[in-house]
Amino acid sequence: MKPGRWKGLSWVQFYFSLLCVILDFQLDGVSGDNVEIEKHREMGRKLLESGQLAGALSHYHSAVGSISSCNEMVHIKIQHLYLTYYERAAVFLAMGKSKSALSDLTRAIRLKPDDLIARLQMGNIFLKMGNTQKARENFQAVLQRSPDQDEARHQLMRANELEELQEKAHATHHSRDYRTTINVLDRVLVLSPWDPESLELRAECYIHLGNTRKAIQDLTPTAWLRNDNRAAFLKLSTLHYSLGENKESIGHVRECLKLNQDDKKCLSHFKQVKKLIKQLDSAEEHIKEERYQMAISNYESVMKTEPNVPYYTNKAKERICFCLVKEKMAAKAIDICSEAHQRDPRNINILRDRAEAFILNRDYGEAVEDYEEAMEFDMENNEIRDGLKRAQELLKFTPKKDYYKILGVERSANKEEIIHAYRQQARKWHPDKYRVDWEKRKAGKRFIDITSAKKVLTDPGQRRLYIVPD
Repeated sequence: MKPGRWKGLSWVQFYFSLLCVILDFQLDGVSGDNVEIEKHREMGRKLLESGQLAGALSHYHSAVGSISSCNEMVHIKIQHLYLTYYERAAVFLAMGKSKSALSDLTRAIRLKPDDLIARLQMGNIFLKMGNTQKARENFQAVLQRSPDQDEARHQLMRANELEELQEKAHATHHSRDYRTTINVLDRVLVLSPWDPESLELRAECYIHLGNTRKAIQDLTPTAWLRNDNRAAFLKLSTLHYSLGENKESIGHVRECLKLNQDDKKCLSHFKQVKKLIKQLDSAEEHIKEERYQMAISNYESVMKTEPNVPYYTNKAKERICFCLVKEKMAAKAIDICSEAHQRDPRNINILRDRAEAFILNRDYGEAVEDYEEAMEFDMENNEIRDGLKRAQELLKFTPKKDYYKILGVERSANKEEIIHAYRQQARKWHPDKYRVDWEKRKAGKRFIDITSAKKVLTDPGQRRLYIVPD
């Protein structure tokens, strides 16, 4: 998307300054050709004032064409051209097309070299573009002819300040102090919001700090502020791709290919994104049609197509977890969902699906814990709330634990057999043997059950009172 129109009062002030020029610049006589030219310019001014910029620009283009073909005397044609270029520059500025505005102001100054207002506006544009040398040249030219011009003097001071800030930003960036560089560039970009180099430098700092979204915000206008900026379009495409925003990614890489359809890097990336989009869309279509095994196959292909960007592996694991639950493959679902949860701990969809896998496996306590954890991240989610209620009801009606079954011994087992079985089970289920969170948690609960079973069954009094569940 191209940068927005020139915001604030700058272009409005320029528009009224050009009206002052027009009032001081009277044309000699009105011929038929003049009427046609003035008609276009008048419509252009009205449309500019009302914000209809495309229409205004069209009329100014027509005015330039009419002037070129008219039969007026040379000095009258020069007057018409000067005013038209000056006014059209205001339209270009309002549209954010600073380079086109500079071209028209340059033409206007060639036609009327003593025009200080146009020269001042050129300096302001160069300042906003970060070109301190060109900005200074124009402000100094104004001050040479009009030493008391306050705005030119003030803007010259700002140009000097900008140059100092630019040098500081490059120095801190060179020392890899990215946060300080960003702070300095924030000040730079207040003075020069159209400076692509500063925007690119700040984007690079954000990338180093892991703030991809901010980097995208800075890089987006630079793609249009430089001519043939394929590198920016490709960078934007790869950044969106890293966030899983494939539509935006393919849109930017297409802009690169519009500039050069044979660009190898852009073409390669385009093919990669397109292939991945096809696999992702196919997988979701299979899920929609309840073809879960085919969806799993597609998501496994996604991980092979793009193994280096975490987003796609995370997404694939999440959706495979979902599909396995739908296929009622509880044990495998718990494994995949747990891996997905470790990669993306705050994802409530994964917690929900793993809870459902635990329910399939009759591990109702674990299901309750997953639903409770999901509730912490989204208290208003009705699906999670209902799932938690259901898991709690199932847990409530779970039969009392069979301690003989937990230790794997017969009901007639003596104390020595019970202690031997306890030691074997304790070694197997000690929590320190497990690294994955959910496995460690499950082992911890099982270890508590084993310990309780041993305590009850090795105490004659407690064993006599213990009633084995049916």
